[in-house]
Amino acid sequence: MRTALLIILYSLELAAAAQVGESLGHDGAGPALKHRVEALASATTDAARDSLNELLKSDLRAVLESDSAFTFAFAEVPLSVLTPPDARFRLVTWNVPRTDGSHRYEGLLVLQEPRRRVLFELRDMTERITHPALVELGPDNWYGALYYQVIPVRKGGKTYYTLLGWKGHSAIETRKVIEVLSFRGAVPRFGAPLFGEGRVKQQRVVFAYSFQASMSLNWDEAGARIVCDHLSPMRPDLEGQPAFYGPDLSYDAYVWDKDRWLFQRDVDARDLRRDIRPWNAPPK
Repeated sequence: MRTALLIILYSLELAAAAQVGESLGHDGAGPALKHRVEALASATTDAARDSLNELLKSDLRAVLESDSAFTFAFAEVPLSVLTPPDARFRLVTWNVPRTDGSHRYEGLLVLQEPRRRVLFELRDMTERITHPALVELGPDNWYGALYYQVIPVRKGGKTYYTLLGWKGHSAIETRKVIEVLSFRGAVPRFGAPLFGEGRVKQQRVVFAYSFQASMSLNWDEAGARIVCDHLSPMRPDLEGQPAFYGPDLSYDAYVWDKDRWLFQRDVDARDLRRDIRPWNAPPK
């Protein structure tokens, strides 16, 4: 009986999604995409979410492959969309919640080259990336996240786009990430040795903490720095177990220092604003 009920719900969800697809024209793309995302967020099974996600991805590809790739207004669409000040690319990311409390991440990146535009699909390979802080990655091997801020920096005549991202990880652990996006020719690369001291530097910074906690990670424009909550275990005996970590009312920062992000401990960050970004909550 339960299996039959799930099949019926799944069919109804896909039928509703098909009706949305019929309205996806140039003028109706915004509302149609909004309904796509809402349908994905309200889906009740992983199978339905996967099917709805493929429809959403197809519609987004159509927008990003069109002449309006860099001008399309995503204002009413609850997705995370970033365009840097130099307008070199547009990056759209979103998450697909799973019944077990984890998330899968999706991303489309359109790059503006002098004579053409190139579209890349990002493939979330989080489960295969065992040491995320130490590896450079590509679009087919991506440490998925929902990006909400971009901070360009320059090193050696090259621009590195620092991305701040949210990453619901599991039913008990949430993550945030400071990622770096750069381009090797026309190919995007994720991660760059811009963090830490000594010969071996980190490619990105990953923060892990309890799903019940809320961590701030934001660009402080006035102070020209990335400011974040300092995370500590709830008790000393829980050291090393991220699911029991949370903010301890102190703040740290990363400041760009010529060719790297320099870490600063215990900074003054009163009245720090917490980010409020579109994301799909895990199923209850």
